[in-house]
Amino acid sequence: MAVERGQAHSDDLLRSKAVDALSTPDRHLATALVLGVLRWQIRLDREVLGLLARPKARLDPEVLIALRLGAFQLLHMDRIPVRAAIDESVELAKQAGHRYASGMVNAVLRKVAVTPPVRYPVESAAEIALAEAHPAWMVERWVGFYGMEAAHAICRHGQSQPKLSIRIECPAVAEELVQAGVCLEVGELLTAARTVVAGDVTGTAAFRECRLRVQDEGSQLVAEIAGENRNQNVGRILDACAAPGGKTLILAERNPEARIVAYESSPQRLEQLRKRVAGLGDRVECRLADATELAEDSTFDLALADVPCTGTGTLGRNPEIRHRLSLEDLARQAERQRAILSAALRAIRPGGRVVYSTCSLEPEENEQVVAAVLAETPKARPVSLEPRIGELHSRGFLAASSAERLTGCLTPESALRLLPGTFHTDGFFIALIERLA
Repeated sequence: MAVERGQAHSDDLLRSKAVDALSTPDRHLATALVLGVLRWQIRLDREVLGLLARPKARLDPEVLIALRLGAFQLLHMDRIPVRAAIDESVELAKQAGHRYASGMVNAVLRKVAVTPPVRYPVESAAEIALAEAHPAWMVERWVGFYGMEAAHAICRHGQSQPKLSIRIECPAVAEELVQAGVCLEVGELLTAARTVVAGDVTGTAAFRECRLRVQDEGSQLVAEIAGENRNQNVGRILDACAAPGGKTLILAERNPEARIVAYESSPQRLEQLRKRVAGLGDRVECRLADATELAEDSTFDLALADVPCTGTGTLGRNPEIRHRLSLEDLARQAERQRAILSAALRAIRPGGRVVYSTCSLEPEENEQVVAAVLAETPKARPVSLEPRIGELHSRGFLAASSAERLTGCLTPESALRLLPGTFHTDGFFIALIERLA
């Protein structure tokens, strides 16, 4: 209900003290139910509402969510008895004060339980959108930008539980996790990354003592690309939108002599950032500031502008984005993104470089932002990421064969685009820009 009302994000709620207090099995079940219902909501509504005596009737939100929860368990989970899924949904409707609707909830879910699953064709954008429970306008755009096959892969990725990726800086930690019953695979992209195949990594001493970090491999790659500066003298680094700090830590790891200034506009997120980078001492200075208001400093050697965005590359991890986002949001985000990138370019010295990144799939937030800023900034030029990928590979930071695969993801402008479904990562866009003398 909190997500439905726009009061919270599912990710924040599922990391709350109330959820942490549950037993491990119940915590996993709560997570599966919440994220599963949000991922499949578009299809659940179509299939459930079609079974009502009046399909166009407007239901109270609590009743609709009880129906969604029950239908999701019946259609997408195979270890919950039919009777339990139906009865619990009926009880939810009653407890929410809608006892009058409990009979309808019971009747509809009994129909769901005996109705054969609907199989949708996937030969057009509209069919993919319905089959994979994504907004049609999003899928139509992705088909136009990336083609039918890639758009379908993006949607399939958005319907699956994301791989749990962690970053391990010390190989001994990996062995410690294995001994604790956590099954790991080597990262698909990065040698410092591991994918958790089985086991509860959050229950280990290594996690509690912050000797590992949960971080998507694509997110790690952004910081690895920004932090690869072997051929440049980097003394001062600007992290323009730093919270929650995972990329800041990688920048510090790859540039041990550099001092980092980390900006964050949210006081709450700034406090989280400070706690996360506290172990680096005075090497990192955290400032409460809006990155769009950066003064013309011209003293930074490197800037990372990992800007706020619509997050359409993270729909598997943040499924409610698809229900909240509108086309109008793209223009609003792009305006702020252009301002941040322009400010970051003003903050670096001539010869310095800015890495611009988003977790969005939308050209308005990616190529078009870079192009617009370059058009307004004569003393800046785009730089190909291909050499930087080669440097990461030669230094052993990239997993086997990933350099070749990443090179295949370069855009015509030599920026890097990771589409969900290409790797087991969220979607990212990464561009490198140099300030000229």
